[in-house]
Amino acid sequence: MTTATWFILVGTLLLVVGFTFSYFKRVPATSAIVYLVIGLIFGPMGFGLFYFNSLEESALLEFLTEIAVLISLYCAGVKMPAPVTIKRWRNPLQLAVITMAITVGLVTLFGYYWLSLPLGAAVLLGAVVAPTDPVLATEVQVRHADDPDHLRFALTCEAGMNDGSAFPFVMLGLGLLGLHELGDAGWRWLAVDVFWASGAGIGIGILAGYGVGWLVNKIRTTFLDTAFLESFLGLGLIALAYGVSLLVDAWGFLAVFSAAVALRHTELKLAGLKQGYSEGIDTRQDDEPKALAHVHVHVSESSLVFNEHLERLAEIVLVLLIGGSLFWDSWSWRAVGFAAFLFFVARPISVHLGLLGSRATMRMRHLVGWFGVRGIGSLYYLMYAIQHGLPEDIALELIHLTLVVVALSILVHGISVKPTIARYWQSRKPR
Repeated sequence: MTTATWFILVGTLLLVVGFTFSYFKRVPATSAIVYLVIGLIFGPMGFGLFYFNSLEESALLEFLTEIAVLISLYCAGVKMPAPVTIKRWRNPLQLAVITMAITVGLVTLFGYYWLSLPLGAAVLLGAVVAPTDPVLATEVQVRHADDPDHLRFALTCEAGMNDGSAFPFVMLGLGLLGLHELGDAGWRWLAVDVFWASGAGIGIGILAGYGVGWLVNKIRTTFLDTAFLESFLGLGLIALAYGVSLLVDAWGFLAVFSAAVALRHTELKLAGLKQGYSEGIDTRQDDEPKALAHVHVHVSESSLVFNEHLERLAEIVLVLLIGGSLFWDSWSWRAVGFAAFLFFVARPISVHLGLLGSRATMRMRHLVGWFGVRGIGSLYYLMYAIQHGLPEDIALELIHLTLVVVALSILVHGISVKPTIARYWQSRKPR
């Protein structure tokens, strides 16, 4: 496919999506399915007009997926309700840490004993597919910060956190393959890759988000007629938190998500607001002017709109590339069987075990166990590993397995999400 043809394809698709956006909400499927099908039609499985080689273009794909995940993590973070409390965040934390670790372990066992992968490659495969995706899971994410649905909150918060908590397992897999220093008995991995990188990432994000929120509030209360370009502030916060994290070997995905949460929390706090969670109540102080209060929360809200548009654009391009990377023989029983194990065994078991001791209802646990959408984040981790020297034979095998898992996740989760969520909401309505 020539450059001109590629622009025509993407441009046409953008126009179609722009004109039919309101109709997509009523269709019992997600937009990602449409993008994937178009990629399959024009790719090697269809007319063969273009083919994307994930191995040869791993550097480009790493960059594209990295940007997409960062934007999506910011969007998820600014929609998180404030203030942050252990009681409300307990279930997402269990999902992002315990559930993900169990999933990595189950996939490692399957990869080592059933797929006959080396131990390091099996661990790496588990780390690649264990985290849920913040880019393709928009249908099960919170709509806004006052969204009262606990299922959406748990899935959104999990996707925001486990994109960072998966990184230590990526490094563990690379270390077992001899591509990363783990230290004697894994001490370096535990001290640096787990505790330092995770803690520093969260700390950097909180400081960056608080700093931007405080500075905006200070300037606006001092110079009342000051206007900001909120979309640039959002992108600047993403870049700042991520860049500082990379500089000190911290996990940048955790930093960006934490920064977005801290920005929202700081703006509400400085504006004298307390978010009314499920009630949607504005608890502004009586002497706080409504106009001023709205100004204080405007940065996170305005930047969210712009970044959500960027997120949709990234979704279109990357899902098209996934469709253009698949051949008919990509759908081997080996790959499809692995996807079935992940969707129907590893994810549900890990969710139920991870939520032991919580107050989550059994119905909610079942739904969370099913809606573990895999997508762009998994591709990023894999491309990251390839760029760090993953042997070609292992890289090809993991690309094969991951692309099929992501494609099937787009299809099976995309088809089931809207009717399932609709039934879930219907069952919660008072009779």
